[in-house]
Amino acid sequence: MISLFRYFAISLFYKGQGMKISGFTFIRNAIKYDYPVVESIRSVLPLCDEFIVAVGKSEDHTRDLITSIGSPIIRIIDTEWDESLRKGGEVLAMETNKAFDAVSPESTWAMYLQGDEIIHEQYLDRLKNDMEKYGNDKEIEGLLLNYLHFYGSYDFVGNSRRWYRKEVRIIRNDKQIRSYKDAQGFRKQEKPLKVMPVEAFVYHYGWVKPPEFQQARLNYFHTLWHNEKWMKRNIASDDYFDYSKIDSLERFHGTHPAVMQQRIAKENCQFSFDPSKKQISPFKRISCFIEKKTSWRPGEYKNYKIIK
Repeated sequence: MISLFRYFAISLFYKGQGMKISGFTFIRNAIKYDYPVVESIRSVLPLCDEFIVAVGKSEDHTRDLITSIGSPIIRIIDTEWDESLRKGGEVLAMETNKAFDAVSPESTWAMYLQGDEIIHEQYLDRLKNDMEKYGNDKEIEGLLLNYLHFYGSYDFVGNSRRWYRKEVRIIRNDKQIRSYKDAQGFRKQEKPLKVMPVEAFVYHYGWVKPPEFQQARLNYFHTLWHNEKWMKRNIASDDYFDYSKIDSLERFHGTHPAVMQQRIAKENCQFSFDPSKKQISPFKRISCFIEKKTSWRPGEYKNYKIIK
């Protein structure tokens, strides 16, 4: 595994290589909901000439947390969330656009990560090369990355249809591109982006939190989709999230990003799962079998158009 010293030292090589790259994200209440946003930002700083963070007005010290990273290329813009925008989590897309709009016009690409998404250092060289390779091809509006969704602990990843397999996380610095719906992906003039797949993974840690933090996060995020009446009728007032209610997982045998090592060592996620005991309907079992044999997922939602 690459050392942290080596990991951050490679940024000296990346800087000044001609093409400029920006990073951007949005965050609010990172401490309250236990987001690994510091690790997320640090994971791609070596690639970036600047990193924009839209910090929403928070109930904790999120802004101080971002400042504590201590990087001169990080630029904070202070925002206030419009929580009246409950249609499909629209406020999340709005905050994403605020950060993207602050990206310097000199940058060719803008790399977007949400506060619980991290890039393993093993992919930095590859992503840099891909952005250089496709930088002048204006037909390519984004780069499509693969996903690993960790669940319950750092030892398991989701492997059923409930988890999306790919998403656009690097976009051309074209301000006609807008965050779509609840900030899951992007569109340009209401059309899916034309993208090129790349061989790199986003490590998604949003489902690895102590149960009390996870439940608090979910309770809050429901308010971004629904009104108070719906909440009272549909959301149980639980204090702890029940991780056992999951359909299918597989054990993770790889390595975690260097920036996550300290967090992983500090946290003790008490979760176990028997991968042989799946809770999947017959239809989904057939779908999973087809996917395993052919890599095709029947009925998969894709908010992008792959260039062939």
